[in-house]
Amino acid sequence: MQHQLATLDYVVFFIYFLIVSGYGIWIYRRKTGHDGTMEGDSKDYFLAEGSLTWWAIGSSLIASNISAEQFVGMSGSGFKMGLAIATYEWMAALTLIIVAVFFIPVYLKNRIATMPQFLHQRYNGTVAMIMAIFWLALYVVVNLTSILYLGAIAVSSIAGLDLNFCLYALAAFAVIITLGGMKVIGFTDVIQVFFLILGGLATTYLALNLVAEHNGQSGVLNGLSLMTSQANDHFHMILARENPSYNALPGLTVLLGGMWIVNLNYWGCNQYITQRALGADLPTARSGLLFAAFLKLLMPVIVVLPGIAAYVLYKQDVFGATEFGEGANLNPDRAYPVLLNILPVGLKGLSFAALTAAVVASLAGKANSIATIFTLDVYQKIFNREASEKQLVRVGKIAVVVAMLLGVVIAPHLGIDKKGGFEFIQEYTGFVSPGIFAMFILGFFWKKTTSAAAMFATIGGFMLSVFFKFLPGLTDLSFLAPLGFAVPNEAGVYEIPFLDRMGFVFVLCIIVMVIISLLQTSRGVKTNGLEVDASMFRPQRSFVIGSIAILVILTTLYTLYW
Repeated sequence: MQHQLATLDYVVFFIYFLIVSGYGIWIYRRKTGHDGTMEGDSKDYFLAEGSLTWWAIGSSLIASNISAEQFVGMSGSGFKMGLAIATYEWMAALTLIIVAVFFIPVYLKNRIATMPQFLHQRYNGTVAMIMAIFWLALYVVVNLTSILYLGAIAVSSIAGLDLNFCLYALAAFAVIITLGGMKVIGFTDVIQVFFLILGGLATTYLALNLVAEHNGQSGVLNGLSLMTSQANDHFHMILARENPSYNALPGLTVLLGGMWIVNLNYWGCNQYITQRALGADLPTARSGLLFAAFLKLLMPVIVVLPGIAAYVLYKQDVFGATEFGEGANLNPDRAYPVLLNILPVGLKGLSFAALTAAVVASLAGKANSIATIFTLDVYQKIFNREASEKQLVRVGKIAVVVAMLLGVVIAPHLGIDKKGGFEFIQEYTGFVSPGIFAMFILGFFWKKTTSAAAMFATIGGFMLSVFFKFLPGLTDLSFLAPLGFAVPNEAGVYEIPFLDRMGFVFVLCIIVMVIISLLQTSRGVKTNGLEVDASMFRPQRSFVIGSIAILVILTTLYTLYW
C-alpha cells in the first residue's frame, strides 16, 4: 500500500492551495481597498460585521467544525461502533435550529461580540475574566493542539511526509488565512467546504464500491447493501445495553439526555462557533445556521460510512494487521488514512485536499476565536482600555501567530495520538460543558440568576464531573444498571456513561444555581438582566419550512436505523 502521493496528487493538492490562498488574498485586498479605515476596524476584523452572507456563515460553521477529529476520530468510531456515532452530527442539525431560534436573537439583540462579554454583561467582570482565561487555555492547549497534531498525523501517514514538516505547514497555511480576519475566513471557508464535501464524497463512493468489488459485485448501492448485511450490528442508532460501545452512547440518552448538553453547549455557547453569526443581522444569521444544519445531515455519509466500509474490508482480510494492528493493538482511528491510501492517483490528491481543508479551516477558526477573546476580553480590559481600532487589530494578529506557535511547540508533548480519538475528546470536554451550559441557559431565560450561582456552575460543575468520574472507585453502582445508568467496564466495575454523567451534573448545577439565586435575591441582591422579548424568537417563514424538512429527514433516518 502506497503511503505517499503521486505527482498528479500533488498537482491536485496545489491547485486547491492556490485557489484558497488566492481567493483569500483577493477578499482581503478588496476589503481594504475601498476604504483604508476598514483594516483598522476591530468589528470588521473579528466578526466581519455585515459582510458574511448566509451561505458563507453556514459554510464557515461546517468548515470550522469538521476537522481531523471527525475525519480520523469519527471514522474510527464508525469502524468500532458503526452508524450510532452519527448521532453527534444528526442531533447537531436539530440543535442548530434551536440555537438559531432561541440563542442567536439574544446575542444579537444585546450586541454580544464574545462569550466573555455576555458573561460580563449578564453576571460580572470576575465571572467573565475567569471564563475568558479558561477558554483561552482550553482553546490553545486542548483544541488547537489536538486539531494541529491529529491533522499532521493524518497528512503525514497519507503523504509519507515528515510529521514535523506537516505540523509546521498546516500551521503556516492556517495563519495565512487567519491574518485576513473573519471575512477572509468566512469566504475562503466556502471553498474549503466545497473541497471537503467533494473529496469526502469521492472517498465514500470508492470505499463502498470497493466493498462491492470484493464481494463480486459493483456499485455503491450494492456496497451499502452488503455492508448492512455483513455488519448489521453497525447500523443501529440506539445501542442496546449489551453493546460494547454502550458506555460511549448509552441508549436513549442520545435522544433524551446528555447529547443535548454536548450539542447545545458546543453550538450555542462556544465563541469558536457562534462568532460566525454574531456579525450578521438576524435573518441572515438564521439562514446561515439552517444551511449548516442541512450540511450536518450529510457529514455521516462523508466520515462515518467510510469507517464502516473499512471495518467490513478489515473483517474480510483485505487489510493486513500492519495497517490496523490486531487484538489489543487494534487502532480504529487508522480507518480513514488507510482508505485514502488505496484511492487511485488524482482522486487521492482530491481526498487529501479535503482532509487538509478540514484541518486548516478549523485551525483558522480556532485561532481567530483565540485572538478575539484575548484582544477584546483580556488586552482591552486589563492592559489598554484606550486602545485604538488599529491597535486592537494589530494585537489580534499577533495573538493569532503566538497561539499557533504555542500549538506547534506544545502539541508533540501532550501524547494526543495515544489518548484515543473522537470519544475521548467528547468525554473530557464534558467535564466543563454541563456547568457552562447551565450558566448560559439560566442567564438567558431567568432574570433572577445571580453571579454567585454562575460562579458555582463554573467551578462546582467541574468538581461534580470529577466526582462522578471517580465515584465507581468509591462505591458499587450496580444498582443503577437496571435503569441503564451504569454499565460494567473491562474490569467488571460499574461506571456511569459519560453522557449520563453530564446529564446528572447539569441537573444538579441547575438545582443549586436556583437555590443560590433565590436565597440571594430574597436578601436584596440585584441581577443584570438581558434585553429579551417574545418577538425575537419568531422566525421567518422560509426558516420554518426548512426546519420542518430537517425534522422529517431526521425522523426518517432514526426510524430506518433505530
